[in-house]
Amino acid sequence: MTLGKKIRLFVFLFIVPLMLGAGAGGYLALERGVPSLDELKHYRTAPSTKIYADDDVLIGELKLQKGKYVPLEKVPEHLINAVVAVEDSNFWKHSGIDYLAIARAAFKDILSRHLKEGGSTITQQLAKITFLTPEKTLKRKLREIVLAMKIEKNLTKQEILELYLNRVYFGHGAYGVEMASRVYFGKSVSEITLPEAALLAGLLKAPSTYSPFNDIKRAKDRQKIVLRRMEEEGYISRKLRLEAEKTSIYLSRARRNKGEYNYFIGYVRKYLEEKYGADAIYKGGLRVYTTLDRHAQMEAQRALREGLRAIDKRRGFRGPIGHRNLDEEKAHDEGAFRSMPPNVGDIVTGVVLSVKKRVAEIKTNGIKGTLSLEDAAWASNVFDTKTQTTKKIKWFNLKKILKPGDVIKVKVKSIEGGKAEFALEQEPEVQGALVAVDPNSGFIRALVGGYDYSKSEYNRALYAKRQVGSAFKPIIYAVALKNGFTPASIIVDEPVTYENGPDNIWTPKNYDEEFHGPTRLRDALAYSRNVVTVKIVDEIGIGRVIDFATAIGINRKDIPRNLSIALGSLSITPLELTMCYTVFANGGMKMKPIGVKYVTDRRGRVLENNAPEGIRVLDPQTAFLITSMMKDVVNYGTGWRVRALGRPVAGKTGTTNDYRDAWFLGYTTDLVAGVWVGFDDPRPLGEEETGSRAASPIWLDFMRAVSDNTEPRDFPVPEGIVTRLIDPETGLLANRWTVNAVLEYFKAGTEPRESSPTIWEIREPENILFY
Repeated sequence: MTLGKKIRLFVFLFIVPLMLGAGAGGYLALERGVPSLDELKHYRTAPSTKIYADDDVLIGELKLQKGKYVPLEKVPEHLINAVVAVEDSNFWKHSGIDYLAIARAAFKDILSRHLKEGGSTITQQLAKITFLTPEKTLKRKLREIVLAMKIEKNLTKQEILELYLNRVYFGHGAYGVEMASRVYFGKSVSEITLPEAALLAGLLKAPSTYSPFNDIKRAKDRQKIVLRRMEEEGYISRKLRLEAEKTSIYLSRARRNKGEYNYFIGYVRKYLEEKYGADAIYKGGLRVYTTLDRHAQMEAQRALREGLRAIDKRRGFRGPIGHRNLDEEKAHDEGAFRSMPPNVGDIVTGVVLSVKKRVAEIKTNGIKGTLSLEDAAWASNVFDTKTQTTKKIKWFNLKKILKPGDVIKVKVKSIEGGKAEFALEQEPEVQGALVAVDPNSGFIRALVGGYDYSKSEYNRALYAKRQVGSAFKPIIYAVALKNGFTPASIIVDEPVTYENGPDNIWTPKNYDEEFHGPTRLRDALAYSRNVVTVKIVDEIGIGRVIDFATAIGINRKDIPRNLSIALGSLSITPLELTMCYTVFANGGMKMKPIGVKYVTDRRGRVLENNAPEGIRVLDPQTAFLITSMMKDVVNYGTGWRVRALGRPVAGKTGTTNDYRDAWFLGYTTDLVAGVWVGFDDPRPLGEEETGSRAASPIWLDFMRAVSDNTEPRDFPVPEGIVTRLIDPETGLLANRWTVNAVLEYFKAGTEPRESSPTIWEIREPENILFY
């Protein structure tokens, strides 16, 4: 039996009875779940919610209509024909449903045992993008059919097409034909040519896959398919098709919104939806004034991206991202897409034209250039994605990793005389988040939830609950300082075993797997000593630690009630942990995190006004002592890398088992910032990828960029703090024989009264040797 006969039999046996059944009771039930068409007819008039940064500059809009609406008469006929030919050739004939297409798709679904075939008409696609969720389920498909029927009954074909062309997504943030034309070609849709129209129509099936900015060859192949369909449907002649295929298309350089604000806008949208509901947001014309610092946000995004690329390179080169036949590549040069040469600093996709040991010739958008061995040196480490291991290439040269036709990512280092110099790059798999908060107000100044919003909208700053490791230790040490300890208190770093540990019998170890004997609390925090910290928790009590952690903003349910909390076994989000550190930076005051300052309605009436709001959860003296101790984390401890900021900084690193998470939380007097780095599926970042190595450089890069124009200030010393010279070996007052005495801070009344014993007091006089 032929495929055609099988399809007809399938339609007769399954589809027809299904339609008859749906037409009886099922249709009425499904129709009750389909919205009114009034919303579709009038959605253009709904005023958008506008979102402004802290300096009142517009950074985003929340609206039903994305892009710029254009009437159908301003859309070129060849674009309309291209879309109809490739998306729904029976559009002008059917009544909203193409039953043969549905049957064909359903038959293929049954053969493959998956719901993957579309079979949707333009009317069904309009129904889906206007009202319905995109999941591929039978119920969704049936409701889509019902809504498509309602649309066809109430709207003309021209109205349907106009709505569709103004709402459909074309990739790179472009909704609707007008926005798409400007993104891809830098001009209005009314000006586009037949070859350009065919390119746009080809994007609809899979915008990311067929984007010329992502893959020129695929985009060209898809354009040819659209042109052939137009010829087959009688919209153009063979001669016109061939001419269009050979015509060069010039792409716009300013094609992509980099999306620096998108993660923050997502945070604001969630806040507004929970408080006002979707109708008020998308139809109410709200004006939302936020706390975002635009400069800080852009620098946060840049620093995170560059830092994640550096980490990914240390893991090793994963190989080319594709391969092309260079003979076919030359054939594509005729009628190829042309674009303005990239800017210095851009990361673009390139094709390897030739390779020698020390240099490779690369072609990318509108320009050729060279890649030197030195600019690909990091790829001497090759990462095997199957075994998740890194291998070092001996006697490394470019011919060992590249061959002609390979497709790679490169960064434009320079352009001179029409020739470029490139550096080898690759898209990182590792993810991260960065949050920056003003500790004095709780205002969120920057919030970045991932490497690239266009590739992953998941906001890790808000939703990624990850183990915090040693970044939790300052919270523990603050409890210790509230309960009789001082920065000079001595605890012996030695082997110890507990019966109430995370695995019953538990012997904690330090990161370096060594023990360091008598250790001051200040040094224990600076060097992140695990054993000392576990001893502290055991002595002050787990309950006290949990109570204080809850008081500064951590959900009690997220905290394990065993000694493992000494090593940061709890999992919280980057925003939550950053807000915890604002308590120390703000003298013990816990501020409410604020992203939205105030909201007005369309008439300018204030709906809410969020002033800074804080409560005291820690005395100023303890907050200062923890800040002082975390300054030494930076001065000589695990946070040494951020000393390069050149101003007073307090901070703490955090690393979890097997290097699955890397943290750095730190602050100056004006800004608290937290950085998390890790994979979405918790797997090791790589050997030695600690918080110090992986996270603190990102923090440093960001803080350098946002602190350049501010005067360095040290943390103020509150009343009730005294200083004493102490013996660093004993924590007691220094005597005149003490070598390397240090100045230590204490709460008034907790300073040591006793002097450190002299050598005369420790040894019998006859045993003292003189030199």
